Amino acid sequence: MSTTETASARYATLEDWSTSDLVAGILEGQYFAIGAVQSAGAAIAKAIDMSAERLSAGGRLIYIGAGTSGRISTQDAAELPPTFNWPSSRAISLMAGGEGAFLRAKEGAEDDEVAGVADLDGVSVGPNDVVIGVAASGRTPYVIAGLKHARKIGALTIGIYNNRGGRVGEACELPILIETGPEILAGSTRMKAGTAQKAALNCISTGVMIRLGFVYRGKMVEMQATNAKLRERGALMVADLTGADIEVATKAFAEAGQIIKVAVVMLSLDVSKDDAVAALARANGNLRRALVG
Repeated sequence: MSTTETASARYATLEDWSTSDLVAGILEGQYFAIGAVQSAGAAIAKAIDMSAERLSAGGRLIYIGAGTSGRISTQDAAELPPTFNWPSSRAISLMAGGEGAFLRAKEGAEDDEVAGVADLDGVSVGPNDVVIGVAASGRTPYVIAGLKHARKIGALTIGIYNNRGGRVGEACELPILIETGPEILAGSTRMKAGTAQKAALNCISTGVMIRLGFVYRGKMVEMQATNAKLRERGALMVADLTGADIEVATKAFAEAGQIIKVAVVMLSLDVSKDDAVAALARANGNLRRALVG
């Protein structure tokens, strides 16, 4: 039995605990999860650097998972387009049981090895792609088969799992073991294991975007201003990054088509929108490089 499914003696009388003790116990597990991710820091850093290299060559991030792990992976993929303007076609999440399983559990889907291979073939996985398989138990057949298949094709394969000895680690090129141990509810990997998976994916995807130049001075300069709140945030970013007052920044942001990077170049270099767009194009979209010429 995997450690995430093992019942801990510490929680044997859980139902008799006071509500405040329950809260403390659950939060204790969340703190432990982050500590476990910290212990995997070296492997996560390696995953960032290796992934950035593949993605800079035009590859895609492809997540593959089942159940809780698949849903956490899907959340990470879904956040990349609005946060970093990363193309949705380059952030793909494959879920055991298909799209319907994102919202409703599809029992037995995680055991389908054939589907793991077929789903990756369905998106034409290739050697520039980064395939991240996530499985708390480390033994999910759908994920293992997918990782093996992607690795044969030449894609970079990363496995995130929570149980030592899990075959996910053998199936991928870069294993990331995050040992979170028994859950407060035995086998409920949406708890500690899920928190650890989310934190690890946050590190990888955010780190990759920083390495690729999608962040400038700690700001989400690729952010899509798709609503009033984000338009206000965008104008404030332009003001902060250029030193312009908010009225000037708001006007430039509007003239730039609400594209933060364009507005920043316009104000920083005192150029037109067209010249700013051209400067960014010469810099491959990297704001830092565009500003230094």
